[in-house]
Amino acid sequence: MKVALIHDHLAQDGGAEKVLRVFTKMYPEAPIYTLLADKEVAKNFPDRLHTSVIQKLPGGIKHYQWYMPFMPMAVEFFSLNEHDLVLSDASAFAKGVITGTNTLHVCYCHTPTRYLWDYTHRYIEELHHNKYLKKIISLFLNYIRLWDRLAADRVDFFIANSVTVQKRIAKYYRRESVVIYPPVEVDSFQVADTNGEYFLIGGRLAPYKRVDIVVETFVKLGLPLKIFGDGVDLARLRRLAGGAPNIEFLGRVDERRKAELYRRCRAFINPQEEDFGITVVEAMASGRPVIAYNHGGATETVIDGVTGLFFEEQTVESLSEAVKRFADLTFTSSTIRQHAEKFSTKRFKTEIETFINEKYKEFKDGHENLG
Repeated sequence: MKVALIHDHLAQDGGAEKVLRVFTKMYPEAPIYTLLADKEVAKNFPDRLHTSVIQKLPGGIKHYQWYMPFMPMAVEFFSLNEHDLVLSDASAFAKGVITGTNTLHVCYCHTPTRYLWDYTHRYIEELHHNKYLKKIISLFLNYIRLWDRLAADRVDFFIANSVTVQKRIAKYYRRESVVIYPPVEVDSFQVADTNGEYFLIGGRLAPYKRVDIVVETFVKLGLPLKIFGDGVDLARLRRLAGGAPNIEFLGRVDERRKAELYRRCRAFINPQEEDFGITVVEAMASGRPVIAYNHGGATETVIDGVTGLFFEEQTVESLSEAVKRFADLTFTSSTIRQHAEKFSTKRFKTEIETFINEKYKEFKDGHENLG
């Protein structure tokens, strides 16, 4: 079976890229197609990357958002008809690749593009542009939304990365899907014997991640908080912290340092609504409980009172109450770790291989019957 992989872009290294790395190991001969690739991110992938014309345009890597209106066309330029299977790893454009009638297209969907669908109004509001430019951007998003809906029909089978995403696929694309949770390298994380020294949050620092309410909460409570990661919201978060001595910004950290931060924390905090939330499972793989907003992927990974606890509103008051309640609870690290192992990379590979082999057989049998 001749396989091709296609990914939205390699401009950053996040959860979707972790999935792609597993796919490259599952299909070691498969070429990898992507709209663009930053060289620092690309070095984490095999040397078989094929990028689009956007890679060569001025600002095509550092300011790739400029070229969003052209991304549908760019992904359609990829010719993958010679492959038996195309596996797209997508939250945006990769699923729109055009394939031939003899090619099976399976999409591992991290979410229907959030700035086109459930997040679109908030996305426009958070842009640092004047109202006239925002109106123009809204028009472009309308065009891309229409393309995105049509592109979803090019996929033969969808795999959703959570039940949360499965519901979005049904609502926005009117398509069925199966749920296969993303891979987490649980063996890379170790459980400590201590109860932890600080609270922890981290990842890509963007406004929708709602790190702001965590900073404000810990300024109020005076408890130790460490924040790892970088992003567009960093400067604002530093201003909110106001130099509070109990809050420490660590910047970007490597995987080894991140694992150590998880291992020594009291609890990991997840204030955002995630599609799945790999950092939540990484923290639990370290035996640490999670204080999570009771929406999205966290509701599928955190067991209230066993591996963590939930708070109901994205407010300082609601999170403060949860942190205070946490102090009166007892969690068992080995139980938390055992639960996290359900999301292992080994489990992911087995489920993906089983699904694809089954659907490929159905696809081929159907073509033979038509013939």
